[in-house]
Amino acid sequence: MKVILWDFDGTLGHRSGMWRSCLVETLDEQVAGHGIDADQLRPFLRDRFPWHRPEVAHLELCEPGAWWRHIEAVLAEAYRGVGFDDEHAQQLARDAGNRYVDPSRGWCLYDDTLPVLEQLHAAGWTYGVLSNHIPELPDLLDGLGLSSLIEFVHTSAITGYEKPHRKAFEIALERCGNISEVWMVGDNPIADVAGAEAAGIPAILVRTESGQVARRASDLYEAAALIGLRLAPGA
Repeated sequence: MKVILWDFDGTLGHRSGMWRSCLVETLDEQVAGHGIDADQLRPFLRDRFPWHRPEVAHLELCEPGAWWRHIEAVLAEAYRGVGFDDEHAQQLARDAGNRYVDPSRGWCLYDDTLPVLEQLHAAGWTYGVLSNHIPELPDLLDGLGLSSLIEFVHTSAITGYEKPHRKAFEIALERCGNISEVWMVGDNPIADVAGAEAAGIPAILVRTESGQVARRASDLYEAAALIGLRLAPGA
């Protein structure tokens, strides 16, 4: 079996502004004239998510309820930081979490994602998604039309290990079983590339110019070429 492990955010799909924008969107919907922008929320979200400490296993959070209690506490603190009382902040945090998991609210695939994945799949490649993400990532992928192409999904919210932690990659390799070739493709030079290579997996950095890496691609077509397949754009 030939396997490609894909990162999700910034690689296959994206949500503009990520968590900060989601919090502002929730305010836009519920609090008229709130006057708060994403930059005001930034200090209260910095270094607060599990993936900001990837060297630490978060096994106490690898059940969805526990994970969301932790994250909603972070979101509520951000809302309190910009002036909301505790009760209102907690409700806004729950609503922001519900918005974030909804594939119809802000999430989209890159234009090259489906064409490249479909062509590589037809050429015999099997896919896993390995991402520092929410417990509901499989449902998010399904809502974006990717589930029929993805063999398995490992999200750090369920495994308890954030990339570049070596265990995150070892869990994915164990799930792959008997493989003849494996690659990691992602947009983060540390979490995706350095982490994969430390676990013995060749990796490609995609969609970003930052970082010193051996293999870099501007898009998924170039990533496929580095793997050894030149694909027809838009096919």
